[in-house]
Amino acid sequence: METIFNVNYETLVDVSPYSWHSIGTALFCGAVIGLERQLRGKPVGIRTSTLIVLGTYLFLATAFMLKGDVIDHSRVVGQIITGIGFLGAGVMLAKDGAIVGVTSAATIWVLASIGVMIATDHLLVSIKISLLVVAILYGVDVLEANVKIFGRGAHAKVKSYGSRSQSKRHNRQHAQSPSKSQSLPAPVSTNPNTEK
Repeated sequence: METIFNVNYETLVDVSPYSWHSIGTALFCGAVIGLERQLRGKPVGIRTSTLIVLGTYLFLATAFMLKGDVIDHSRVVGQIITGIGFLGAGVMLAKDGAIVGVTSAATIWVLASIGVMIATDHLLVSIKISLLVVAILYGVDVLEANVKIFGRGAHAKVKSYGSRSQSKRHNRQHAQSPSKSQSLPAPVSTNPNTEK
């Protein structure tokens, strides 16, 4: 009975044939990109981003361990891309003729590619790419907000959609709620000395 509970520390933290360096890099890259998305209220936050990068790394690292003449690692990468495409399609929506969520879908795609980079032992490059992705996501929004030409076209429609839907909601609420003069009875005087 003692042998069940007599587990040493090395056994608990051993993840071989996987690498803690790769797992840590996957967690870091996913968290950095996910933090940017989550702080700005966008889909694909820290948890989702981290799981996408880590899952992609684990799938591909496992595929690299398979032996045999018929094993083709590029097929695993292809299947990862297909699966990630379904995730990306799930975050895109059509609202009033504008497609929203495309950036979140593209972010999911890049997260998977970072997982592939980690599985092929490009750890430092994957960190650099993650920081570049954050710079793109944040920097382009700053440009769109401050440079008039970047806020034109489809981007202007999507931003105006938010203000349009808020004004529609505001108008509906005011149309449904009665005005104060209709909902409150006329004040009644309780003072017997007032004239009638």
